[in-house]
Amino acid sequence: MTQEEFPPLKNDLILKAARGEPVERIPMWIMRQAGRYLPEFQEIRSKHDFFTVCQTPALACEVTLQPLKRFDFDASIIFSDILVIPQAMGLTVEMVPGTGPVLPKPLNTPSDLDRLVSVNVEKDLKYVGEAITLTRHKLEGKVPLIGFTGAPWTLMSYMIQGGGSSTMTKPRSWLYKYPQDSHKLLQLITNVVVDYLVMQVKAGAQLLQVFESHGDFLNDELFSNYSFKYLKEISEKVRQRLKEENIPDVPMIAFPKGATMNSLEMLAKSKSYEVLGLDWTVDPLEARERLGPDVTLQGNLDPCALYAPEQEITNRGRDMAMKFSKTRYIANLGHGIFPDTPITSVEAFIKGVHSV
Repeated sequence: MTQEEFPPLKNDLILKAARGEPVERIPMWIMRQAGRYLPEFQEIRSKHDFFTVCQTPALACEVTLQPLKRFDFDASIIFSDILVIPQAMGLTVEMVPGTGPVLPKPLNTPSDLDRLVSVNVEKDLKYVGEAITLTRHKLEGKVPLIGFTGAPWTLMSYMIQGGGSSTMTKPRSWLYKYPQDSHKLLQLITNVVVDYLVMQVKAGAQLLQVFESHGDFLNDELFSNYSFKYLKEISEKVRQRLKEENIPDVPMIAFPKGATMNSLEMLAKSKSYEVLGLDWTVDPLEARERLGPDVTLQGNLDPCALYAPEQEITNRGRDMAMKFSKTRYIANLGHGIFPDTPITSVEAFIKGVHSV
């Protein structure tokens, strides 16, 4: 499948913003927009296991399209999960209600790296590519489709910790106890991520987001050595592979949640990614000043602000958009939307951003 075989794109605002081109209005989407806060998603989940939805292209496509039937978003993001990569590498991942992802047999010592299997992305993660291709057709050019992956450090931390954690002490201790083996694991993951993102573009993804969801566990030194190094490599290798295979480049977004401003500056200066996602703790004006004019910023309303009264949400959405300005900006939340967020709150947020 080539990009030319898909229906022509009717709304390219987010692609323009990512590339730094002028836009008539601020494009917006929200992280986890295809998911738990929608009653129609809950209905599908009542009949199917979480990873069954991820691994069934027709279901993943249906869920991806659900928010676009309700809201005036400028992008869709394929319904999947960052932990499909550890699954493909041979680890069991279970989605436990009320707990989240659990890896019952995590990597405890470097000798456990021998348990990891070689990944053939085209085969082992084929279902994601099929879901992307199907969704591109079903979108009929309405908005672009975002593909995504977890970043190596974030995936590594899940693979060692065995699930979510407020401290991530196990994977962080690896960085000090086993630096060489940490790099070995990060490189293994990076190689899979590169193949995975290239496959997603071939399947029809028009933007790519790399979720470094555990950036908040790294200081500047650790971020430089164990996150930035691999984020940069991913960007370079994906673009090189696309060039070699004569496939047009696509904009890439890095979202290092919780990274320090110094770490964000490091990423911005490298120009590895057209877009930098900011979490809700970052001040828009400081970000503009320190990250410079050559990178598009994405974010960053506190997801908890969506519990405020509707008029206040609208005001906050408008104020945020005005601080970032229309130039090189994509409106979003500062992290994924929470499951019990009212539908009307999302509408109020969109109204506020679109009023600018």
